[in-house]
Amino acid sequence: MKDILKEIAISDITTNPNQPRQIFKEDDIQSLAQSIANNGLIQPIVVRPSDIIGYELIAGERRLRAHQYLGKTTIRALITEASYQESMKQALIENLQRADLNPIEEAKAYQNILDKLSLTHQELADLVSKSRPYISNQIRLLQLSPSLQDAIIADQISPGHARLILALPKEKQDHWFQKIIQHQWSVHQLEKELKKQSQRPKTQLGDPFKADIEKELQKTLGLPIHISGFQQKKGQITISFQNEEEFNRVINMLK
Repeated sequence: MKDILKEIAISDITTNPNQPRQIFKEDDIQSLAQSIANNGLIQPIVVRPSDIIGYELIAGERRLRAHQYLGKTTIRALITEASYQESMKQALIENLQRADLNPIEEAKAYQNILDKLSLTHQELADLVSKSRPYISNQIRLLQLSPSLQDAIIADQISPGHARLILALPKEKQDHWFQKIIQHQWSVHQLEKELKKQSQRPKTQLGDPFKADIEKELQKTLGLPIHISGFQQKKGQITISFQNEEEFNRVINMLK
């Protein structure tokens, strides 16, 4: 079947389940609707015959939504023969070429096509004309917690911030995220702060912990205890005794 350009009923169209774009801003739809009302639809949507009934949308969901906003019942569409796999690829590439997917939508789109088409990162990179490290770095964003992913979508932090945060232990990620927001750090400033943090002496068990352990041992042995060299991870435990009876009690307990 050759590609056919024709007016089709909007009610016959189902949206593409592999649509990378997840967020459609109402202001953008209204603005597009106004443009279509004034100038008509310049670029038709692209659909394929559905495996069930009607048509499945490949590209043009914003245009379709704008038509629905205007109350239109039909839309001009290019009907093309495309497999499920081709439909996925076209939906991804069409949205990437528009360059306004947010980074999380882009990452999810890459992961979706990797999973469903069993591609390698390199094969996907070749498909969308990106480098393999770029693909891998984008997909790594999905390892962030949902709250940090939301922060990227809301432009509170950039993917560059996120990649630095990802290198941190999970329990520290939210702490550094809050610091970025509080101080409005650029990626470069965050990198400097993290570097300064890594150059500080590693936290050791401090005197409060040492005192607690000394008290615990004193309670068990019933004798004064002193620990030296505690922060160097080597040292001595000194048990003080006053007479032979206390000495024998310690020896028997240690045995």
